[in-house]
Amino acid sequence: MQKRNIAILGSTGSIGTQALDVVRSHPEAFQVEVLSAQNNAALLIEQAAEFKPNVVVIGNEDLFPTVQSALESLDIKVYCGIQALASVVQMESIDLVLTSMVGYAGLLPTLKAIEAGKSIALANKETLVVAGELVTEAARKKGINIYPVDSEHSAIFQCLVGEFHNPIEKIILTASGGPFRGKDREFLKTVTKAQALKHPNWVMGAKITIDSASLMNKGLEVIEAKWLFGLEAPQIEVVVHPQSIIHSLVQFEDGSMKAQMGLPDMRLPIQFALGYPNRMPSDFPRFNFMDYPTLSFEQPDAKTFRNLALAYAALERGGNACCILNAANEVAVAEFLNDRIGFLEMSDLIGECLERVSYQANPSYEDYVQTDTETRRLAAELLKSHSLY
Repeated sequence: MQKRNIAILGSTGSIGTQALDVVRSHPEAFQVEVLSAQNNAALLIEQAAEFKPNVVVIGNEDLFPTVQSALESLDIKVYCGIQALASVVQMESIDLVLTSMVGYAGLLPTLKAIEAGKSIALANKETLVVAGELVTEAARKKGINIYPVDSEHSAIFQCLVGEFHNPIEKIILTASGGPFRGKDREFLKTVTKAQALKHPNWVMGAKITIDSASLMNKGLEVIEAKWLFGLEAPQIEVVVHPQSIIHSLVQFEDGSMKAQMGLPDMRLPIQFALGYPNRMPSDFPRFNFMDYPTLSFEQPDAKTFRNLALAYAALERGGNACCILNAANEVAVAEFLNDRIGFLEMSDLIGECLERVSYQANPSYEDYVQTDTETRRLAAELLKSHSLY
């Protein structure tokens, strides 16, 4: 395959660092053109010294002098802030943009990259959660491919290779169930962030790990799947699969099903997205059926873990509802990680925001920005007044 110049947005996070592992393994296939991070200046500097990108962007403007000074001798251009990143992703030299930033912050750079005709490897599910219709329509108009990096959506995509002409009856997204699978609300009242951060199968960043524990991550994936694969909510099913070996399934109109399987290792879907349509060799651990003689499946408990039900409700409502859901969840997770609210109170905060933030049926980009701001402001007011609790 022809060597690809890639921009990695969020290079110091879990997805970003594993993407760089893939680049290390395939220097003949990939060249790092851009690296970006929000706050981890030390690791960003270390990565830049190793991969020698053309450009580095640090999101936190206070850290700009530190990064610029450290990289001055390496002839690497250094910029700061979200607007700079939104400009950088449009550089002519970039072939593919891996968006692995956390949360709402990934929306603007992704849209700008699409406008510039760049292929997208999407690990920032919030981009489609917040503005799925806007993003997918922009990609369609530009003829841009969006390659999913989430393990579940990558699994669906892999199952659809060679099947794009065959209508999907439904897809099944698998969920591990997180560290609190089978627990009741009484138990969840007192869980700590340390408990919630102990995912049984995957190694991920703090935000996505908490989302996994609350089942919000699966709710966000349901919304993302709608836009990636052109589905309606009733066509997207969630099944708890504690072993995390079957990463997701597609059911076609004839009743036949395809599943993608493998050990839980995010490098595999990252490599597939970066290298598509080629399957590149790897030294990743191989799955052995004898190590997993039993694979089990359960219904998710959407009553105990309300976030999954809230996500489906927001998806059904449409408009800016999913943007409200995402913004409220980002605030709720941050508050939980800072020990200011309890595990169950995250869902309370999200539900209250969904009821009270202004609904818009056909939002523009500016409307999404306003919705995000309004939701965060309301969430802060609710937390300050303790009106929820």
